[in-house]
Amino acid sequence: MAEQRLAGKIAVVTGGGSGIGEAAAIRFGQHGAKVYMLDRTPEHAEKTKRRIEEAGGEAIVLECDISKPENIKQAYQQIAENDPQIDIVFANAGINGTKAPIETMEIDEWDQTINTNLRGTFATVKYAIPLLKDKGGSVIVTSSINGNRVFSGIGFSAYSSTKAGQVAFAKMAALELARYKIRVNAICPGAIDTNIGDNTYPSDDLKKVDIPVEFPEGNHPLEQKPGDPKQVANLVLFLASDESSHVTGTEIYVDGAESLLRG
Repeated sequence: MAEQRLAGKIAVVTGGGSGIGEAAAIRFGQHGAKVYMLDRTPEHAEKTKRRIEEAGGEAIVLECDISKPENIKQAYQQIAENDPQIDIVFANAGINGTKAPIETMEIDEWDQTINTNLRGTFATVKYAIPLLKDKGGSVIVTSSINGNRVFSGIGFSAYSSTKAGQVAFAKMAALELARYKIRVNAICPGAIDTNIGDNTYPSDDLKKVDIPVEFPEGNHPLEQKPGDPKQVANLVLFLASDESSHVTGTEIYVDGAESLLRG
């Protein structure tokens, strides 16, 4: 059997029912971690759980909407009843939200994206600290190339603001929590083959502010196609493991050099 890099560790994953969260949760399970999946669609996370169990791992699904801090707090309370110490937090859940001109985007549309992506990340980390601080651990935040290297996604002002904010928050948290041996890093995926587009809501008037951009041929230089969630999960596994014990407070791009062309 291959070496289990997370043997005996307890991991928490938000948004484990699909995409990057699903791939990472399975990777954690394959490497010996007990995985708690916090997901607003528990029926999807249950499918991930079955895949983890089929591979010989252990997983538990807790229904949780990260846009509601009380849900997150309650989920950690449930986790603490069984496992008072956790080792890994993958704050991954998020939405694209409304894609609209700044002038016509409604305040509640802005708030929905901010509350889910940025406030949800904050609460996911905040309520994990009491379960992490005794022994230390690793926190990984899913940000994006958007808002960090790429700013050409017209209409994505709310989404890109949350993604930039997540990187800033991860760096602030890395320094503050270093005393507890808690590492905090952000990953910045580019185009990855997931279903996040299901949570994207373009407005009818978006074309009024659209700026035509002609991307160069081969706008995914490394592989000429979007990445696979498993490729991102491999990075997350590294950041979760002791192999990255001296890595904290940094953002890591996983996009096949896409953002170097599009920035």
